[in-house]
Amino acid sequence: MNEWFSAIGFGLGLIAFVLGLSSIIMGMMSSKSGAHGMQEKIEYGFFGVSGLVICLLMGYALA
Repeated sequence: MNEWFSAIGFGLGLIAFVLGLSSIIMGMMSSKSGAHGMQEKIEYGFFGVSGLVICLLMGYALA
């Protein structure tokens, strides 16, 4: 049963890593300017950092 928890934890960590990294990249590629553009970059950055933190926590949980 422990292998199932490890596999699910690895899957969640991998999904969080991919979503976090893609959110950071999308925030850098945003071409909007002004207040709305800055808001979009901050939102993408927040989701990106959150995804990477969740990935690190899942990696720590699996260790």
